[in-house]
Amino acid sequence: MSKENACPFIRTFREVGMAAVGEVGGKNASLGEMIQTLGARGIRVPDGFATTAEAYREFIRENGLDEPIRNLIGEMRAGEVTLAHAGRTIRDLITGGGMPERVSEAIAQAYRDLSASYSREHLDVAVRSSATAEDLPEASFAGQQESFLNVVGEEELLETCRRCFASLFTDRAISYREDRDFEHMEVALSVGVQKMVRSDQAAAGVLFTLDPDTGFPDVSVISSSWGLGEAVVKGNVSPDQFVVFKPLLDRAGAVPIIERTRGTKEEKVVYDTDRATGTVTCPTTAAERDTFSLADGDIMTLAGWGSIIEAHYGQPMDIEWAKDGPDGPLYIVQARPETVHHRAGAPSLRSYTLSERGEVLVTGTAVGEAIAQGKVFRIQSPAEIDRFESGGVLVTQRTDPDWGPILNRAAAVVTEQGSRTSHAAIVSRELGIPAVVGTGNAMEVLEDGDEVTISCAEGDQGFVYRGLLSFETEEQDLENFPETRTQIMMNLGNPAAALRWWPLPARGIGLARIEFIIGEIIKIHPMALLQPERVSDEERERIAELTEGYERPSEYFVDLLALGTAKLAAVGHPHPVIVRLSDFKTNEYAGLLGGAAFEPAEENPMLGFRGACRYYSERYRDAFALECRAIRRVREEMGFENVIVMVPFCRTLKEADLVLAVMAENGLVRGERGLEIFVMCEVPSNVVLAEEFAERFDGFSIGSNDLTQLTLGVDRDSGAKELTAIFDERDPAIVSMIKDVITRAHAAGAKVGICGQAPSDHADFAEMLVEAGIDSMSLNPDTIPSVVRRVAAVEAGGPARD
Repeated sequence: MSKENACPFIRTFREVGMAAVGEVGGKNASLGEMIQTLGARGIRVPDGFATTAEAYREFIRENGLDEPIRNLIGEMRAGEVTLAHAGRTIRDLITGGGMPERVSEAIAQAYRDLSASYSREHLDVAVRSSATAEDLPEASFAGQQESFLNVVGEEELLETCRRCFASLFTDRAISYREDRDFEHMEVALSVGVQKMVRSDQAAAGVLFTLDPDTGFPDVSVISSSWGLGEAVVKGNVSPDQFVVFKPLLDRAGAVPIIERTRGTKEEKVVYDTDRATGTVTCPTTAAERDTFSLADGDIMTLAGWGSIIEAHYGQPMDIEWAKDGPDGPLYIVQARPETVHHRAGAPSLRSYTLSERGEVLVTGTAVGEAIAQGKVFRIQSPAEIDRFESGGVLVTQRTDPDWGPILNRAAAVVTEQGSRTSHAAIVSRELGIPAVVGTGNAMEVLEDGDEVTISCAEGDQGFVYRGLLSFETEEQDLENFPETRTQIMMNLGNPAAALRWWPLPARGIGLARIEFIIGEIIKIHPMALLQPERVSDEERERIAELTEGYERPSEYFVDLLALGTAKLAAVGHPHPVIVRLSDFKTNEYAGLLGGAAFEPAEENPMLGFRGACRYYSERYRDAFALECRAIRRVREEMGFENVIVMVPFCRTLKEADLVLAVMAENGLVRGERGLEIFVMCEVPSNVVLAEEFAERFDGFSIGSNDLTQLTLGVDRDSGAKELTAIFDERDPAIVSMIKDVITRAHAAGAKVGICGQAPSDHADFAEMLVEAGIDSMSLNPDTIPSVVRRVAAVEAGGPARD
């Protein structure tokens, strides 16, 4: 039947596409579009039909509601009645109206036809509202009207349609249109009627085809929980979350799931078994709460569908999905454009400048380049987390991995102890918040409740000012950066913060630190997972809690390390991502859960049992095998062949041979499947024997901190002021060694990079590296824009500029 001769009140989904937004609303038009165009691609959408905008207008005309509604809106605008009163009265008028006979019969017949197509007399359907405006097809009315699930029978359906019509005048919908100067009577409502998916017996949720927090476009983020999708959509549960890296979806055999986070899933929405229609909310079982609600195969299917839908619409999408019973198929039940990041424009990076000066309370080393303000919270230990308010300024002596939950909520951090390489400094950089570390007296000077301004925008020194000072921000366009011969890369370690840096003009990750994954996510010493009998009963209980759900405790370590590493690899893809193998010192390993039983006490852990020597030691090699398994999983199972492995603190050639042999035993063979293996150049022997190390490794990454420490004989962690001035990467001895290793490594065919902060801190150091021909510089993310411009200027023959 042609549209011209069809009933004006009903359109089946198979009759409509995106051109019909003005007639059936964006939600229903999108369902029709997918059924017609994407079914052949394997995407399943439950069939259904939509009432038209004309059906709604017929209802309003036949019940004489146009004038009463206009009058109530006018009274609300004049302040004679409240928004709540006007909305409630209009909704009562609509639900009290009678459905016009022609509209009623059209809906009933369409429902009969839909039921018959599924061989059912009275089909269970989902009934959803979709607002539309003939002259405003691009307007978004998402989430303002009502939806009803498990509606059965013609009478129930007609009543539900009236309730959908009434939902056009919820308080939030009225307020939305008022704020945007939309004429209320020009907006109509279409009702979508769709075959229910029995996800009450399985799972349902939401899929974004980008990261909704950062806008990173190369992932799909899937939320999933047991039961009907209403609990997830309305935010009533903490769902499971899965993140899939889209560029590797088409790689044969790859399963690029880079995050699996198990939610608490406290409750679920299911069919009401006491009635023939409707739903109820009930608690989930302990087994459901402890089990992921979606298997890997379904996760991959949804991610693939999301990419197809995104490509069809030409923009990021917000998609609702459902699984039909425990062993049934997946369905897409809604798809709409994602608007927050799609409309945000070109990516940018913010810079900060103080507009005024104030009383300086404390100073220390600046971390980052931002300015933040807030109320002081002096916290002695992570146990005081309940006392800390989100957006506050954390003031403490120092931090370690246990402080993660507080740091995630802080606007800024001030510590008495620490340096640019301390835990607080590194985590603050990755979270994008300013920190002032090593103040020495912050806990003494700053009082709880003080309002302060933290400035790290004034060079190397960070300031804590009294009061809330005015400051300016500037957005840097990240789309128009000069090209550089030198590869500018990032240093990253915290997977949770990694995605926020995706817009930067970096070509890969030059230092991916897995210590943060082990220390802050895994939290357990790997040997305690392999030999639990050697730890205390209390530690075993805690380990059992953390590893619950894993068949073997060691799999907990491998899985979390692989997932965290994969997320770092995703940010750098398709460029190289250099993953440094674990380089904890013994005192740091001992601080992990169960670690004290496996680590020796050392006078100087910096020069002790660390880096390469651990990997072949009988004391640790079984734990190192877990690291190798994780790296293999990232490269071979997930598909991130851009991952390069780097060996830290490799003192001798014999040690290099032993490490490479152990890696090969564990499936990491240099050259196989394109695997490259680098070595940190941080021990003077790496420079002295550069040609010999280059025979064994594909590249060097200069660790300027350790190289300076070991060449000049200065403890980089010493608090002595007399030593601070001596520790300088620009010392002629260090510069000579760096130039030497670059020249000799290149002659031997090996690449050379640097992963220290010196190129961003010192313009002359960056200029020296470029002139020496270094291949790459890997920097903390916040300094990349300025260093890119600095390097480009040097390469063009000009001076380096701060």
